[in-house]
Amino acid sequence: MRPIRSRLTVPLLTLTTLTVALSTAVGAIQQAAAGPYRSSTGLTLRGGATLAPPRILDLGSDPVALSRVVEEQDGAERRKDTNTEVTYEVQAEVLFAKDSARLSSSARSRIATIAREISQQQSSKVRVFGFTDNLGSAAHGDVLSTQRAHAVQTLLADGLPSTVSFATRGFGERHPLASNTTEAGRRENRRVEISFQPTGR
Repeated sequence: MRPIRSRLTVPLLTLTTLTVALSTAVGAIQQAAAGPYRSSTGLTLRGGATLAPPRILDLGSDPVALSRVVEEQDGAERRKDTNTEVTYEVQAEVLFAKDSARLSSSARSRIATIAREISQQQSSKVRVFGFTDNLGSAAHGDVLSTQRAHAVQTLLADGLPSTVSFATRGFGERHPLASNTTEAGRRENRRVEISFQPTGR
């Protein structure tokens, strides 16, 4: 069993969206100087003052985007879950030999596992995107990433109903996840991403 690590990511809310009725609080404090009053909560106020009604803070119209990331210890595969979709990022070295678009035998079992989840989630649309590092020409990277994306898509389709549609594309060296100045960064950028939207999200 491959070791994994997990983390939760919650984007910061802008402070401008948090509104608090300070004037209500100031009014209650001013009234508190006149005389005692015990509220239903047991809080003692003065001069007949009452507690202000509860208010809901305005957090804006957009829901908070919560994402969960599960990654293998060696970083070879990463799964991202958000409130809208699931994305698998699989390093190219796990799937292909160097400069090749032919899937390895170990890659087939990984992709078959992902296909089973897509089927269980009853997803009808799947995106398969290929990416490379910046070594070699940009044109070669575009061709190789496209060929790799199509190879993964073909194997996924073998394990899915014919009603599932695919969007398949190679981006070459565009959209890197890490710096291409180190081998570790280039390894992270050489990848195939498989994304799908589970039913009900």
